[in-house]
Amino acid sequence: MRYPPERTVPVFCSLAEIPAGFGPCVGAIGNFDGVHLGHQEILSGVVREARSMGVQSVAITFDPHPEQLLRPARALRLLTPMHERVKLLAATGIDAVVALPFDSDLASLTAQEFVSRILADVLGICSLHEGGNFRFGHQARAGIEELRQFGASFGFAVHVHSPVKVHGLEVSSSAIRAMVADGDVRRARWMLGRPFAVRSTQARGRGIGTRLLVPTVNLAAYQDLLPAFGVYVTRLAVGDRCFQAVTNVGNRPTFGEPSFAIESHILNFEPIEMDDQTPVQLEFLLRLRGEIAWPSSEALKEQILRDVEMARRYFRLLR
Repeated sequence: MRYPPERTVPVFCSLAEIPAGFGPCVGAIGNFDGVHLGHQEILSGVVREARSMGVQSVAITFDPHPEQLLRPARALRLLTPMHERVKLLAATGIDAVVALPFDSDLASLTAQEFVSRILADVLGICSLHEGGNFRFGHQARAGIEELRQFGASFGFAVHVHSPVKVHGLEVSSSAIRAMVADGDVRRARWMLGRPFAVRSTQARGRGIGTRLLVPTVNLAAYQDLLPAFGVYVTRLAVGDRCFQAVTNVGNRPTFGEPSFAIESHILNFEPIEMDDQTPVQLEFLLRLRGEIAWPSSEALKEQILRDVEMARRYFRLLR
């Protein structure tokens, strides 16, 4: 399996970086964590309208996620760190990303100040696309009705998109984060429109040089959201190569002192050029079971063989 080349777009990380005369443009504002099917529906509307008008399309997002600044005790872990979010936003066809630094100054802006200073003066927004639950301004006091009123005053249209539902479930970033945290990567995949994945590198210090000669890869420490501890059917992408794998996320309790790892056993292994700087993408396809402390290494090995056979069957059925 070969992955298509990633599309790149300009990313403006402050208002000062946005060139004069940037607008007019059609945009959408949001955190876009996961860039799920609901986000994709809104952004496709942005792109269609911008192209029909002959203007730019833009996604306006925030870094860090506002929850991480406003409610740090919640320790919110994201589906997609900013660099991955930008790649996913670019893949929707938009022309540019504005990643506003979310700090106390931005958080203190009233809704009208946000519209006037950012949307009207800097970006030249002529049309906005949002979901019905969109909130903005200081303490999120303003919603869609206020946005429409500002649109009438500042000269931009407002298009409100209905929620996207999959198998009767309303798609949202918070719902997907909860599913992933519970290990329900199958339903998370429904809502994302693709498998939940993490991008990292191989753990350092394994002494493998520049080639991977064993069918096991341990990922380096990862700070954002991971699935619940357990064993998963996965795909491991290294460059343009994609391997079938079984992955354990957890503390490996059978072998004494707990030691957290994301360890993948490659099923269709062959040696490949790889060092601890090589980017790795791990896609979670199906949860097989939770993590268990087995009574002996022999019992664990027997279970691993069963896990491998289940994974091989899964991949056979995909053909």
